[in-house]
Amino acid sequence: MKISDFLAPADVLIDVRASQKQLLLQELSRKAAASLDLPANDVASGLLKREDLGSTGMGNGVAIPHARLPMVKRPYGILARLKPPLDFEAIDAQPVDLVFMLLLPPPPEADQLVALALVARKLKAPDVLIQLRRAKSTSEFYDAIAGG
Repeated sequence: MKISDFLAPADVLIDVRASQKQLLLQELSRKAAASLDLPANDVASGLLKREDLGSTGMGNGVAIPHARLPMVKRPYGILARLKPPLDFEAIDAQPVDLVFMLLLPPPPEADQLVALALVARKLKAPDVLIQLRRAKSTSEFYDAIAGG
């Protein structure tokens, strides 16, 4: 599995503005819902429920909000670069500027954990983070995460 299997070039966003985590997740939920023909409230509810269990901010300015939803048949992602960074209650208490939202099918789909692990691994690589933060266009931004 590759990131390009569940992240399309049309699903990367740069300079996204949001005043708080909940509003950002609702905005990303609307975009995902429109792409997948799902109710936006169901998507947002799933993401917010997962976030209530503990922040998905993994440090280094990165968050991977995710949800397992019964109506999702295969992994689907949206990658956003925020401007300005947002408090995400990350484990290192640093603001987040890179958010990879991931919607996953419910268990026992094996792809769900593979997709999440793939994204987490990619977003821990310092060279990938530098490329994502320096990207001048959505195509450069997409290539930084999905290329190679």
